[in-house]
Amino acid sequence: MKIAILGAMPEEIEPLLEKVNDVKKIEYAKNSYYEAKYAGADVVIAYSKIGCTFSALSAAMLIEHFKCDILLFSGVAGAINEALKIGDLIYASKLCKHDLDITAFGYPPGYVPEGKVFVEADQKLIEIAKKVAKKREIALKEGIIATGDQFIESPQIKEKIKKTFGADAIEMEGYSVALVCDALDVPFFILRAISDAADMDASFDFDRFLEKSAKISADFILEMVEEVGKIS
Repeated sequence: MKIAILGAMPEEIEPLLEKVNDVKKIEYAKNSYYEAKYAGADVVIAYSKIGCTFSALSAAMLIEHFKCDILLFSGVAGAINEALKIGDLIYASKLCKHDLDITAFGYPPGYVPEGKVFVEADQKLIEIAKKVAKKREIALKEGIIATGDQFIESPQIKEKIKKTFGADAIEMEGYSVALVCDALDVPFFILRAISDAADMDASFDFDRFLEKSAKISADFILEMVEEVGKIS
């Protein structure tokens, strides 16, 4: 089994690359991919660049070109659920695209014909994540993650996304990665560490807490790789 690990930014994969072995860098489709070993498993690590288009491209390359069997996403997100605090880990039970809007034609927010509003994550990977959380004595939160090609600072927009989709956190890549995996029947798991809380100024806190939150997420994902390797 070959496991893809994807992040959006260099900061989100640097903690991963520090801990894997036998790293081989491959340039493909105007991006860098790192084939490596971890705990006996074959992994391919990459950061996509920020946003839905780039993350969809990278996810597709990991599956179609590098032949990865599952995809784990490690990164950070902003909270829109007041119960989430900086450093909390949340996994997506399902994901939506909050800025996909053709409501003018009578469709619900986040929906296009022949599509669906939510993409659901793989239940087996969720159970593995829960096992890792129990082992590490970490409070792993479950929630709906909303994706869009905007860095949202406005409290009013955050509240609208929360009410429309029942979302708990927002970011810029998860739904597009989920959509690719769902279309290609590849199990996926999206993990986010909270880098800015719902009641804080996102433009200030994101830079301050990015590195710490990304490391929290990366450490958890690597332990998931170990558990996946035991059952593959």
